[in-house]
Amino acid sequence: MEKNKKTLLDIQSKLICPKDLFNKFGKYKYRSCESILEAVKPLLAKNELYIIISDEIKQISDRFYVNAVIYLYNKEDVLIAKSQAFAREEENKKGMDAAQITGAASSYARKYALCGLFAIDDGNDSDSTNKHTDEPKETIKPLPEEIITAIKGFEYVDALKKYAEEAISKYPKNKTEIIGLHNARKKEIQNT
Repeated sequence: MEKNKKTLLDIQSKLICPKDLFNKFGKYKYRSCESILEAVKPLLAKNELYIIISDEIKQISDRFYVNAVIYLYNKEDVLIAKSQAFAREEENKKGMDAAQITGAASSYARKYALCGLFAIDDGNDSDSTNKHTDEPKETIKPLPEEIITAIKGFEYVDALKKYAEEAISKYPKNKTEIIGLHNARKKEIQNT
């Protein structure tokens, strides 16, 4: 089992998957599920591992979610790790039929399950943000421990969301960290 952990760590540390696509409407860069799979397949082959991806439709209240699950196996067919993510289907989306809406939710959920499994962060690429100047970078103070503890202690998604929004208004420079904590706790709540 220790070898399997080291192998996963090796893949996580070597995997490079930049945001290679651009959304003209939203004006942002992003990576797709397909981009991640393309980047990780050579590392999986080198380490004699394989993944299986499955989707399951779950109804929570009156909404439907796609639950994507990624299973990582070694060559002896032993499960090494598992990751999952949910994406909610839109009730309707202009220009898309029901199958396309489900497919879009599946792709989104799979992407985030892969990000979780292979520790792919949503940070910017240093080359794309580097202005090559000697200007000092702005220092962001660490988020107070009581905020982190509070977010990790919530049991209900609505209360968690409200608290996270208040924390962002008090600590706007820590927005990315707060959103990350919120999303991780939200996933834990939904999976219980």
